[in-house]
Amino acid sequence: MRYEHSVLQNRTMEQAQELQFRLIDEITKEFANNEFFQMGDVGLHPEYHRPLVTARVEKVLARTFGGEECALVRGSGTGAIRNILSVLVEPGDSIIVHTAPMYTTTKETFRLMGLKQSRTNYNDLSSVKELLEKDRVSKVFYVQHARQQPSDTYSIQDLIAFVKEKRPDLPIVVDDNYCAMKMLGIGAEYGADYSTFSGFKLMGPQGIGIIIGRREGIQELQARNYSGGGQVQGYEAHELLRSMVFAPVMLAIQNEQVEKLCHRLAGGEVAGVRDAYITNSQSKNVIVELEQPIAPAVIERASRYGAATYPVGAESRFELVPMIYRVSGSFLESQPELREYGLRINPMKASADTVIRILGHVLQEFRG
Repeated sequence: MRYEHSVLQNRTMEQAQELQFRLIDEITKEFANNEFFQMGDVGLHPEYHRPLVTARVEKVLARTFGGEECALVRGSGTGAIRNILSVLVEPGDSIIVHTAPMYTTTKETFRLMGLKQSRTNYNDLSSVKELLEKDRVSKVFYVQHARQQPSDTYSIQDLIAFVKEKRPDLPIVVDDNYCAMKMLGIGAEYGADYSTFSGFKLMGPQGIGIIIGRREGIQELQARNYSGGGQVQGYEAHELLRSMVFAPVMLAIQNEQVEKLCHRLAGGEVAGVRDAYITNSQSKNVIVELEQPIAPAVIERASRYGAATYPVGAESRFELVPMIYRVSGSFLESQPELREYGLRINPMKASADTVIRILGHVLQEFRG
């Protein structure tokens, strides 16, 4: 089943370079006199109550992404979401969400925080309008930038503008995981109050979450996080920034290979493939539908030819070889038949040629 209409628009190579250059430009405005060669401090700096270099990296990222403030937090993208929601809502509060399977860790965040879901179909703005007019209790409008199900079609930019027009009082929180530095913009750049995403998915060190958005909420978050052990230390923030510089162009190259791979597989280059199409199921991937219900066995055998068959962080610094894996959990909820027939393939830093070679070898084994 094809879902080309739901695919998000990635940055072109030229646009990726522009983002890299913009980030570097902001670095030069913050770090002078060869300071960028220093690795960073630790502890609670008297002025910022967090490491000085962490605070300076946050300034660079806030300006790069057009936000009033930035906070670096523990817990990667999930930690970023939990931290900003902890500022905006109390246990038992209601949040407006999309009527689609929720990403697993987000679902756990709602359970852990005792939050209620007020659901509407983000693909239908008339349904969104109806709920916004009726629901005066929910404290946040929450939206995932990447697709929650194959049939999603909403434009993140249009959705944010629509909600802001109808309910300017309602804070919008965007989960920009898998989309930051890859798509043309993040939620905060489109008018959302807060964007959250993982530095780990942008070649950064493990465990760092990034929040971009309004000064009031982020400053309250930072004031609450007064523990020295709860800080992203200066050397970690510095490593994150150094790593992020390389992410836009690398992700643009990856996007080119995703599109080449899909075109070749859909064209019948590998026997045993019934169909292939691109989705933003978390990362931008090629979903392969096989002619036979052998997907779990194909995944297992792909590892023998050098493919990764489970994720580390979905495009983390460790994921260089192509990944051949099961379709995402939220997609399986809406299309359970893909458990036996579907593969999710991300070339990572490999070429389409490498993926074709590996998949061809594996499927040849099943033909005897």
